[in-house]
Amino acid sequence: MECKKERNLSLCTCSYDPCSRKGLCCDCIAYHLKKRQLPGCAFPKDAERTYDRSFEHFARLVQAGKV
Repeated sequence: MECKKERNLSLCTCSYDPCSRKGLCCDCIAYHLKKRQLPGCAFPKDAERTYDRSFEHFARLVQAGKV
């Protein structure tokens, strides 16, 4: 499968600029899942900026109706 990095970059909402996985969705997802996290694109903008990508943070946002 061919990576669509340039297209992915136009959709990437991650605010961590030095990230080496930007636009490489499969690498990003694998990295975050290994750390029991979700990638930044799963979070609303204000929550993504906290860099708390934990499952627990995501669950709190869902319960609050923010996701």
